[in-house]
This record gives sequence, C-alpha cells and structure tokens, in this order.
Amino acid sequence: MTTPDRASRQAWLVYLAAVTAYFIAVVHRTALGVAGTEAIERFGLQATGLAMFSVIQIAAYAAMQIPAGRLIDRLGARPVMTAGLVLMAAGQLLLAVTESVPIALVARLLIGAGDAPIFIGAMRLIVYWFPPRRVPMLVQVTGLIGQAGQLATAIPVAALLHAAGWTTTFATLAGVGTAIAFVASIGLRSPPNRERPAASERMWTAVRAATRPHGTRLGFWTHFVTLFPLNTLALLWGVPFFIMGQGRTPAEASLLLTVLTLAAMAGGPVVGYLTSRHPLRRSWIVLGSAVATAVAFGGLLAFSTPRPMWQLALVVVVVGVGGPVSAVGMDFARTFSDAERLGTASGFVNVGGFSATILSVMSVGLVLQIVAPAGATVYSLDEFRIAFAVLLVPWVVGVTGVIRSRRRAREDMARAGVVVPRMRDALRRGRRR
Repeated sequence: MTTPDRASRQAWLVYLAAVTAYFIAVVHRTALGVAGTEAIERFGLQATGLAMFSVIQIAAYAAMQIPAGRLIDRLGARPVMTAGLVLMAAGQLLLAVTESVPIALVARLLIGAGDAPIFIGAMRLIVYWFPPRRVPMLVQVTGLIGQAGQLATAIPVAALLHAAGWTTTFATLAGVGTAIAFVASIGLRSPPNRERPAASERMWTAVRAATRPHGTRLGFWTHFVTLFPLNTLALLWGVPFFIMGQGRTPAEASLLLTVLTLAAMAGGPVVGYLTSRHPLRRSWIVLGSAVATAVAFGGLLAFSTPRPMWQLALVVVVVGVGGPVSAVGMDFARTFSDAERLGTASGFVNVGGFSATILSVMSVGLVLQIVAPAGATVYSLDEFRIAFAVLLVPWVVGVTGVIRSRRRAREDMARAGVVVPRMRDALRRGRRR
C-alpha cells in the first residue's frame, strides 16, 4: 500500500472524490423524505403505498450490499461507485417524469441499487489510503459530509420542491447527479499493488469468510440498532409525523429535519474521537446511544397531546446522534476482517441498519393503515403513537444482538491474548491515573 507520507496529496484527492460521491448519494437517498405529502397527492397513495416507495429503495440497497462489496473487492471502488452514481441519476430522472406507481417503484429500485456501493466503496478507499490511526475519524468525517447531503435535502431541495414542483426538482437532482458521477470517476483511485482475493474464490466462500468473525457480526448489530430510528424519521415518516401528528407547519418540520442532520454532523467527530481513543469500549458507545434513543422516543410518545418545539428538537438531536454511532459498526468490520475482504464485510455490516429500516418503515405504515379509518391519507397523533410503538421490536432485537455478539467477540479476543477489562476496573484505574 502507498503510504500517506509518500502520496498524501493523492490520498486527499481520492478522499475528496469519495466523499463528494457519498454526499450526492445521500441527497438522492433522502429526497423523498421531504416530498412525502407531495408523493401522496401525485400518486394517490395511502400509508402502506408511501412506505413501499421507501421500502423498495432500501430493500434494493440492502440486497445489493454484499454483492456490491464483493465487486469492490474484485474490481476496485472506481468502476463500481461510478456505475452506482449513474444508476441513481437515472432513477431520479425516471421519477421526475412518471405519474405511474409501478414505474415510480422501478425508479426507487434503481436509486437503492445505485446507492449500494457508495459508502462501502468510500470506506474501502479510506482504509487503503490512510494509516489505521486516522481511519476512525475519517469514517466519521465522511459520515458528517454525508449528513450535509441530508441537510441539502432538508433545505434547498425542499425549497426547490415547493417553488418549482415535483418534475423540476427530481430532474434537477438527476442532472446534478450525472455531473458528479463524471467528476468523481476522475478522482476515484485505488493504490497500486493492493491485495485482491484469488480469482478462483467463489462469492459465497468469500462471503462466509468475511462474515464469520463475531466482531464483524457485532458491527452488523451495531448498525442495525443505531441507524433505523434516524432513517425512519429522515427517509419517510418524520415530516408526516411532525405535520399531521404534532401540528407543525412544513417549515417547522423542515427545521426539525435540519436539527436532526446537524446533530448527526456534530456527533460524528465526537464519536470518532471516542472510538479511536477507547477502541475496547466501542460497544458501550453503541448501547448508550440505543438506550438514549429509546428513552427519547418513549418520552415523546407517552403524551397524547402535541409536544412543544423544544421537546421535538431534543428528540431529533438524540436520534440524530445514532447516525455517527452506526458508523462504529464499520470500524468493527475494519478491525475484525481481513483487508482483502473488507468490502464484503462492510457490505454485510451495512445490511444491518437498512434491514432494520425496512422493518421499521414498513411496520409504521402498516400499523397506521390498520388503526386509521379506511381510505385515510391524514393520520392523528394517537394513530402515530400506536404506529411508532412498533419500533420497540427492532430495538429489542438489535440490543440483544449487540450484547450476544459482543460477548462472543470478546471470547475470540481473549483466545488471541487480548483481554478487555471490566468497566469498573477500567474506571478504577482511570481514577488512580
């Protein structure tokens, strides 16, 4: 691998291209989150129909994670990421011009499939071009820049949607995405002489090898439990909940999504610092975030009346921090996986949060449609309270997965001679120092 000292300028240029690609991918991914009410009107949707628009995109994204990671391991990040950017632009263009639900679902599928290799490709390039001590912070900075893409969705994309309408907005996203695909493809590079898996290795052999370590599975459950609350609000149900359930204006709902994004951006460097500073305590960061999110949602849903703006802002801050914490799962993949299978392992980890997102987004839509009057397209706060209560199910599953896989990963570490001291012993030594 080329060292950062010998190729530092090139390393940073590659990084710039990678994060630019990730920025526009997040814009594509979250654009429907500010257009939920417009989608209901344009396509004549009910809750489950609107949920399907997000679910099919997320399902394509999740289903393509491991194949995309394997392709990145075999072919390199540049061709796979470039193809993904082009697919997303094509999906947005198709969405801009159609009023047919089946064609719109195809468009969402293209967006999800094109999005699949972008983040894991960026992670792969970071590991190749930078020394291990810099990787946790750069992963979080990448996530921060990606959250800026969500911020772009919440402010300028939402403003364009309200000013120019559906077709102009999504056609503009397609054009910008195409331009960035061209620019990013020039800058994306892998170092020379990097290791690749043997050409004769079958895909599922490589997948089994990449996903076997318990530490990598800990990364999966980390991503699972920390990302779905953020995605449930950002990708679909945040704006309808704030407007219909909490009685907020569209401007206030956009402001809350902005706060959600800013919280994720602000939390990234802090999580990156803690992860690199205390690598043996990363799971505590994960569990702390999961508990805080459950408390925040519980405090919000316990009341049958709309909440003041400050409480809604506090909830979205807590939920937003789960975004950078989910990236700790990628750090588990990095430290427990072989370098030549890192793309596949990262793809496996990334499946976690987005499979949980599919479950949560679809469950909320299904429960809303069950508890609301037949044919309803506007939902009450009590109906949202019942629907959001189902998020307890993926939360319990995820926390259980983190605890079980952490125990087994620590057993593997102990056999390798790395013993993680008990928390109380570590705190006692810290006080003595």
